[in-house]
Amino acid sequence: MTDITASMVKELREKTDAPMMECKKALAEARGDMGKAEEILRIKLGNKASRAAARVTAEGIVATHIAEDGKVGAIVELNCETDFVAKNEEFRAFAAAIAQLVAVHDPQNVSALSALNLQGASVEDARKALIGKIGENVQIRRFARIAAHGRLASYIHGGAKIGVLIDVAGGDEALGKDLAMHVAAAKPLAMSATDVPAATVQKEREIAAAKAAESGKPTNIVEKMVEGAVQKFLKEVTLLGQPFVKNDKQSVEQLLKSKGASVRNFALFVVGEGIAKKKDDFVSEVMAQASQAV
Repeated sequence: MTDITASMVKELREKTDAPMMECKKALAEARGDMGKAEEILRIKLGNKASRAAARVTAEGIVATHIAEDGKVGAIVELNCETDFVAKNEEFRAFAAAIAQLVAVHDPQNVSALSALNLQGASVEDARKALIGKIGENVQIRRFARIAAHGRLASYIHGGAKIGVLIDVAGGDEALGKDLAMHVAAAKPLAMSATDVPAATVQKEREIAAAKAAESGKPTNIVEKMVEGAVQKFLKEVTLLGQPFVKNDKQSVEQLLKSKGASVRNFALFVVGEGIAKKKDDFVSEVMAQASQAV
């Protein structure tokens, strides 16, 4: 009988993200053959998509779709557990397909999107089938659809980790592409200062006030320092106020005026933004499993 070591179990677990005890069982069944054990786990996970649904999906890709006339488009974030699966062609094809569905059908939420037909089955059934095939949790996290006033442009960056969809009225195709790239690089929170949430501005004002108070300067000077800090912050986080990435001597607002153009809307998705990523502690898990077995 082949001895199954802790290092073998750890290696298989890192490859498949399967529970430790299942990795050990699969290795025993495969008589220590790592490749065969991985195949066994893939088969088992395919029948247990509900188990995969409990696992954190902080990796994935952003996909976009724009209609041929440039008037309607969509952007989707599709999540998985590992960067390896994020590069899988079937995973990427699924993301592209649902982005097109969003553009065409305008679903109101992920539940409505999941009920749409995709090649003879529902999107939800297709998602579950993909989980079974690749052995990882797959989740449609979010999407946005834009009906353009002008013409849409998109930009995908960093292996599809950052995606932008932007509606530009006026200018030319090159301007739209440049602005989409700018959004991906500068990551504005809003279009203009009036669009920044009041709570965000208030928090920044409180931070600036605390810093200014430490200066020991007169109240009227402190007030000016606070206001200056807030205005600086608003320029940094708003699309129109930011220096254009290809010419930092010119703001985006100035660029648009020089081209007789305007931005009507934009959507920026960054994969995994705001999701707490899981940190494995293999030793603790081994100890926990051992205590349960006693």
